[in-house]
Amino acid sequence: MQALALKYRPRNFDELIGQNVIAQSLSHALDNDRISHAYLFSGLRGSGKTSSARIFAKALLCERGVSSHPCEICENCRMANEGRHMDIVEMDAASHRKIDDIRELIEQTKYAPASARYKIFIIDEVHMLTKEAFNALLKTLEEPPAYIKFILATTDPLKLPATILSRTQHFRFMPISRSDVVKHLEFILSKEGVKFEPSALEILARGGGGSLRDTLTLLDQAIIYSRGEVSAKSVADMLGLLDPEKIEEILNVVESRDKTALVELIKSLASSDAQMVIDELIASLKTKFTEPSPRFALLIFERFFRILSEAKNMLATGADAEFVLYIALFMMVEAFNFTPIDDAIKRAKDSISDVSNLNAPTPISNLNNNSNLSAKKEANISNLNPNSKPAQNPDYARFIAAIYDRSYELGELFDADIEFVSFDGVTMTLTSNAKGKNQETLTKSSKVILTVLRECFGEKAKIAIQKSEKKEVSIADKLLSEAAKIAPAHESVSNLNDSNLNPEPTPISNLNDKNLSEESEDSNLNEEPYDPANDEIPAISVPLPPMGEPDFSSANDEGDDIQMKENINELNSLFGTPTIIQN
Repeated sequence: MQALALKYRPRNFDELIGQNVIAQSLSHALDNDRISHAYLFSGLRGSGKTSSARIFAKALLCERGVSSHPCEICENCRMANEGRHMDIVEMDAASHRKIDDIRELIEQTKYAPASARYKIFIIDEVHMLTKEAFNALLKTLEEPPAYIKFILATTDPLKLPATILSRTQHFRFMPISRSDVVKHLEFILSKEGVKFEPSALEILARGGGGSLRDTLTLLDQAIIYSRGEVSAKSVADMLGLLDPEKIEEILNVVESRDKTALVELIKSLASSDAQMVIDELIASLKTKFTEPSPRFALLIFERFFRILSEAKNMLATGADAEFVLYIALFMMVEAFNFTPIDDAIKRAKDSISDVSNLNAPTPISNLNNNSNLSAKKEANISNLNPNSKPAQNPDYARFIAAIYDRSYELGELFDADIEFVSFDGVTMTLTSNAKGKNQETLTKSSKVILTVLRECFGEKAKIAIQKSEKKEVSIADKLLSEAAKIAPAHESVSNLNDSNLNPEPTPISNLNDKNLSEESEDSNLNEEPYDPANDEIPAISVPLPPMGEPDFSSANDEGDDIQMKENINELNSLFGTPTIIQN
């Protein structure tokens, strides 16, 4: 029985599989009588190089004339098909690679064809010739007699000298597509009367790697192994591959995230080659990715492919194959732990909305009873937080978002040192508090800032910067201001001037030790240390002690008297000794 690769070898350009461009080019050359003296066919093994050379040679020698469709019945055509034509000389350069072999070939070129119009030399695996042999061939290849034609074939054209490449017409044979191979296998099996499963032919085509001859050799083997019925399971077993159902089981377990079942599954794959398992997983994922309704999201496919590619790289370095398979499959399980982009965007928008609501000013009503005093103090402390900001203008918020997209560092500088004043649709008025390095960075980025503004609001948009009118507030003023905000409703504090450290006497009435004790307990909330470097008052509650010398007769012990006296003296040193106004 003849091998399928030989039995179904193409005999004309119409039967050539997967090389339509080359078949069309050579056919046009034959039909239009534009024939060169030398051709070079290069490409993957089993892609049709030698078959094309024989078809081309037969077309040149047909007794009915040069044509892309030889008659197949004349003597020359029949001898060419049987491989016994005297004027078609085939030489294997792998075994005839020396200069003496080329000299003998050159000697044959001196004689005219025996029976045909041309003498054709087909040199297979021409890249195996020695340097001296190539040099000896150059002159004859460049200017052969009119009746001599050369067809060179090679799988590695990069090994040919440039002088050879420049003297030939180069045709590059591409690997045959899997779909073309499967169709050809179906045609052959139908003619042979062999039953088959389409999935089995897919496995064979993938195993051939684009070489039709290799695929037909595997098909011969599969027919013998499966006893005349080619199934996917028998082909997988023959090639040492995983059954497609096993690959599907692996993906199902990964998707279910059942790590216990995954461990048991990997143990069952101990006898399989890890490289082969990874290759089969990649092939299966590729098929699923091209389906009309993919099984996984795009990000999942991307993560799976990256994980499996890294696993192949680890295997190439000699890592433990079984452990690499464990790592790869468990990482595929973890690949499902991601937030879809739509959910992430919605969560970010909700977060921005919540922050805006928290930063909005909180209205505080006049609270005159002691039961609501704590809530009033907490609201005041929140408003004293230097990091809190009111809700932003929508146009300014859009502008700041664009700044952050362009440069996150620049966006942080805007949040820290720039305040929004107004925007009339053309001019955005801002106040800058930037100093030192921050001011220098903002100045250097002025063109970028203006570009972003115009991208948001049009080419006429511009920025106006106002000088900050903030006054430096002393520590004592901040203490007084805070104390005035959190003092009990029945106390009267007046005549506090921001520029005067020694205020005018403040009338205070009905103040006794009991009230002082209650105010002290209520006001010492959330104390934070004061940082003089920032010159900012922390959000604390400071009690307003009685001005002047109080009556210590109600003190429990001498230690309390001394502590109270020291506190009063410390405040008097800041504000001056007040005058007590009696009722």
